[in-house]
Amino acid sequence: MVTDTEGIILRQIKAANGRRMILMFSKKFGKISVGSGLTEGGKSKSALSIRPFTHGRYEIFKGRDSYNLNGGQVIKSYYAIGENLDKYIASSYVLELTEKLLPEELAQPKLFNLLLSFLGAMERREKKQETLMLAYMVKLLDVLGNMPVLDHCVECGTKDLGKKRFFSVKDGGMLCSVCGERMAGDDNEPLIYTPNFGIVDILKYFRNNDFSTFEKIALDEAVLRELKIILKEYMAYHLDIGKLKSEEFSL
Repeated sequence: MVTDTEGIILRQIKAANGRRMILMFSKKFGKISVGSGLTEGGKSKSALSIRPFTHGRYEIFKGRDSYNLNGGQVIKSYYAIGENLDKYIASSYVLELTEKLLPEELAQPKLFNLLLSFLGAMERREKKQETLMLAYMVKLLDVLGNMPVLDHCVECGTKDLGKKRFFSVKDGGMLCSVCGERMAGDDNEPLIYTPNFGIVDILKYFRNNDFSTFEKIALDEAVLRELKIILKEYMAYHLDIGKLKSEEFSL
């Protein structure tokens, strides 16, 4: 069966006999591996469409157990991302993280649109690219239904969190002063943090607003580092996401 779909190219893998396997986040089928005889270095429209970060429209032959690329056309290449090292590193992390969390062959239209919004915002962004990367991580958790609890204590349920608040990675959200002091003291739990209060507001802001509203917002370096640690620990615990290959660059 021959069909077509929009897709975002996540990465390529060299295969035998000069062929390539294209890992694509397709709008119609979700994450799929597509065989192709095209090479990225070619000058045809189809060759240009298989580069990572590219949003394109693809004609695919769907067999019983495999997919094969018949051709592709670029909708948006996001070439500016590859021309800036900081953009490239942050965006590579986002693509790899998305790939790890996507199930095979299950359409995820909200996440597809979220990734497109991120790529567009990243291409336009001039500095502090990690801020946008962290915003994507928060919005990704929300789309997947794994957003941490921020408005009440996950242990006792109170909305009065007190002056000294805690964030528990293991329990999935905020702890009030009483529960936080008890749990941190009794268990000596390394996954309980006492975050800068602004971090909770930042998490809510990232969750509730479009990328376009904070394209020019840049987090303070200390806040950025703390938030990055918390989010990565949270994803490692709840989504089984360990260190990614793209982190070897500098993240």
